Amino acid sequence: MPSRITNKEKPMSSTFGTLYRVTTFGESHCKGVGAVVDGCPPGLALTEEDIQPQLSRRRPGQSDISTPRKEADQVSIYSGTEFGKTLGTPIMLLVNNRDQRPGDYSEMSRIPRPSHADYTYQVKYGIRASSGGGRSSARESIGRVAAGAIAEKWLRETYGIEIVAWVSSVGTIDSPAIDALKISRKDVDAHIIRCPDPASAVRMQSLVEEVLAAKDSTGGVISCICRNVPVALGEPVFDKLEAKLAQAMLSLPATKGFEIGSGFSGTRLRGSSHNDPFVRKGKGLGTGSNYSGGVQGGISNGEPIFFRVAFKPVATIGLAQKTVDFDGNDTLLEAKGRHDPCVVPRAVPIVESMAALVLMDLVQRQRARK
Repeated sequence: MPSRITNKEKPMSSTFGTLYRVTTFGESHCKGVGAVVDGCPPGLALTEEDIQPQLSRRRPGQSDISTPRKEADQVSIYSGTEFGKTLGTPIMLLVNNRDQRPGDYSEMSRIPRPSHADYTYQVKYGIRASSGGGRSSARESIGRVAAGAIAEKWLRETYGIEIVAWVSSVGTIDSPAIDALKISRKDVDAHIIRCPDPASAVRMQSLVEEVLAAKDSTGGVISCICRNVPVALGEPVFDKLEAKLAQAMLSLPATKGFEIGSGFSGTRLRGSSHNDPFVRKGKGLGTGSNYSGGVQGGISNGEPIFFRVAFKPVATIGLAQKTVDFDGNDTLLEAKGRHDPCVVPRAVPIVESMAALVLMDLVQRQRARK
């Protein structure tokens, strides 16, 4: 049996960022979830209407191919603003859980779900929220999305930064290359699968409907581009821009891979083909190609930042699975509860929000140097 190193009295980490710090709170079936944002500059015009659109894109029950859990996910700002302006003080954001059904998970409280966090959380902390996964549930990401919406607004108004993510694959179905320099969220949201290529979106939806009918699940890949990012963001050597993006994305539930620029496919090229030659752009320099994905030496170079995130098939499925309970007894698990057959359509705004949190924090760290 593998050895265990545990300290069950030490709490888990729930804070992200250095100067723009976000602490998320809440479990999937408690009274509410949200975040506390510390480090937002004062004077930003901010109301719930600035945050709600991204939460509405993330919320459950928005289509027949997402979880049937019905939540409006309406956000309330409890502190940090007055007369619609940020004060530079901590901003508390709260979303109430309305459609709670902890009883759906009574059977699973005794059985660790295969490939889920049930077993590891129980061993590490000696306790866990057995209703829906608690902090390991994707519902935790609500706080991230709300905090990311604030960061994104400031970045857009201050630097003109644009962040757009989209579904580029579901299962074995890949979307053809799209013009990432022109893609908009309107293009992405034109189909419920959030793939901007219409033909691919139809095929992806059919696949998700197929696995849903089979009580199974499938994974996918989300691509993301960040445009108009200024030069010099990133803090080598350990807080390089791509390192912080990787940390942010791989902290999301169900993620299994991250690549930036040419990614793994770049290993198939020679340096003479892969190098991005410098060219004059405006009053400075740019690159003629962008295999680097907008980052060189861990620092933004002014080109668009392009990366991809891989999401595994959802672990909780209704299909019967042979496994064992916490006592090691053989059992058959047919998971109850309400779950997405594929997370990537609803994960699009979550990826955008985490990108915004990374850029916001690194912008503040760069500005602190001056």
